[in-house]
Amino acid sequence: MDNNPASHSDQTKAYLFAAIAVLFWSTAATAFKLTLQYLNTIEMLFYSSLTAAIAIFIIILAQKKTKFIFHTSKKEILTSAILGLMNPFIYYIILFKAYTLLPAQIAQPLNFIWPIMIVIFSIFLLKQKISLKSLMAILISFFGVILISTKGRLFSFHIDEPYGVFLALSSAFVWALFFIINIRDKNDEVIRLFLTFTFGTLYTFLVLYQKISLPPLRGIIGAIYIGLFEMGITFVIWIKALKFSRTTAQVNNLIYLTPFLSLVIVSIVIKEKILYSSILGITLIICGIILQKRIESKNLISE
Repeated sequence: MDNNPASHSDQTKAYLFAAIAVLFWSTAATAFKLTLQYLNTIEMLFYSSLTAAIAIFIIILAQKKTKFIFHTSKKEILTSAILGLMNPFIYYIILFKAYTLLPAQIAQPLNFIWPIMIVIFSIFLLKQKISLKSLMAILISFFGVILISTKGRLFSFHIDEPYGVFLALSSAFVWALFFIINIRDKNDEVIRLFLTFTFGTLYTFLVLYQKISLPPLRGIIGAIYIGLFEMGITFVIWIKALKFSRTTAQVNNLIYLTPFLSLVIVSIVIKEKILYSSILGITLIICGIILQKRIESKNLISE
């Protein structure tokens, strides 16, 4: 048992930073739905990713890390250009479009399936063998997906907006692929964030520049909020939480609160009537993810 007061203090800070990040991410679904009333998907992505890039650059200035931007190698810049194309550009275009078609209580948990997508990637791309327990974990999560997508109408298997469901699941697919590539990039995390959001903003501007116009004030406020608290500052806060924590698992487990808190905020702010199928579906998705994580941990220990 660790009785070091400094380590206890650091772990407390880790939980505090993680709780702040989870709270901010829990507001994202509501912010998306509200802002999409005033901006289209490309406009929302441009202003939010621009905000994120500026906010992260200010953090870099505060941390006195600007020299690292200029010391970034050509290979790291190319990697950041690819990552920026994937996220924020492709990822958020798909995700925002899903939110225009689906209720927030459906779009958000379907997007949250990305940890299971990573396992599927490892099976098909990395040729990893899958155990029966891992297969069960995947099936539990996907049963949750079916429950949410059909709004509990399992026997009729009717989906009100199949294209929206496809987009929400596709966004999870893109995020999982982004995560795998991003984790191999050894550049400083904050510098990497700044470069990916800078490239993402550039790509979005190239699509938007001929149609750019002054959007409604509420749309701008919403996009700035998303840029700060879904994209930019919150990732830096999460990185802080991971650095202070004794183990990543201690703070990573808090992330599973996000979809449940999101349902509460969606219900209160945008008055969506929360379906029992959404609650049960999210629970199944999270159970499948947690089971898979435990299987991975046991496999690492046994190795």
